[in-house]
Amino acid sequence: MDRGRCREFEKNQSLEQLLAEINGMLGPAQLQMIKNFKMPQYPVLLVIGGPRSGSTVMMQWLAGTGVFAYPSNLLSRFYAAPYIGAKIQLMLTDQRYNFKDEILDFNSGIDYESSLGKTKGALQPNDFWYFWRRFIPNREPRWLTDEELDRIDGAGFTAELAAVEKAFGKPWAMKGMILEQNIPFLDNLFKKVVFLNVKRHPFFNIQSLIESRRKFFGTLDRWYSIKPKQYEELIKLDPVAQVAGQVYYKNAAVEKGLATVSDERKVEIAYEDFCSDPAGLFEKLRRVYHAQGYDADWKYTGPSEFKSANSVRLEPETAEQVIAAYKEFSGEDINPWRKSA
Repeated sequence: MDRGRCREFEKNQSLEQLLAEINGMLGPAQLQMIKNFKMPQYPVLLVIGGPRSGSTVMMQWLAGTGVFAYPSNLLSRFYAAPYIGAKIQLMLTDQRYNFKDEILDFNSGIDYESSLGKTKGALQPNDFWYFWRRFIPNREPRWLTDEELDRIDGAGFTAELAAVEKAFGKPWAMKGMILEQNIPFLDNLFKKVVFLNVKRHPFFNIQSLIESRRKFFGTLDRWYSIKPKQYEELIKLDPVAQVAGQVYYKNAAVEKGLATVSDERKVEIAYEDFCSDPAGLFEKLRRVYHAQGYDADWKYTGPSEFKSANSVRLEPETAEQVIAAYKEFSGEDINPWRKSA
């Protein structure tokens, strides 16, 4: 997914080089500082559900509640030393460490704006993929074989998260989609975990992925984001069928994985229901955290609702192709104009 990006999404190579240099210097110090950490104390919340399912607004909402620590755009710069980065972030942005308003230049608000999952602002949520890639054999979100899972540095991964959790003193929340095709592995990795599965109406999920291809690459002919186990078969199909199969198979893999997870370690929410009642989801999260022994004495002060992005924007011919293609995979009619869909 790195090659052929539109200019808006091209990487800043000077920044990449600078970050590699900084993290190369801080990484060894980080390893010494976290050698006594092993496992997060609180349940780690992993937002799953695939690309364009509503995961970014979900992370922004979680950040805005104030009860979770999360990877910010600032913290993501310290992908090889997040514990040190967390301390630096607190020094620069936490009012407890404000000294005569010397540094007040960081945006601490959550504005619920993003572009293909990218947010703007130092304290806005970040996907944190550079951190994940230190421990896993895949650069992109895809299904991993048993041999690849054996190569994951699970102990290093959980130790790093335990240290960051300690720095912030809050439960940690982040996107987990880079490994959501292997949920049983993640479930076994953490002593305490909460999988938050965001489910979106398939038509609108497919539509958003089609739009993402066009926006990110300038063409519909390039694969975008998560690769399910069936990728090699899907890539031979026409682009609309590729995306329909991508959504169908990634949803099926997530559902199959979650079926092995105990009820107190998962929460499922439709994107549409979240938009209409975010407070209801907040209460569900409180209950699962209580079930895992965490005193989630939280009070909800966030938005009462969000505007859903579910509107038909595809040209009629493409919309009909989406409906037909998804029915080929699932047998389901996802006509967005039908109330029963």
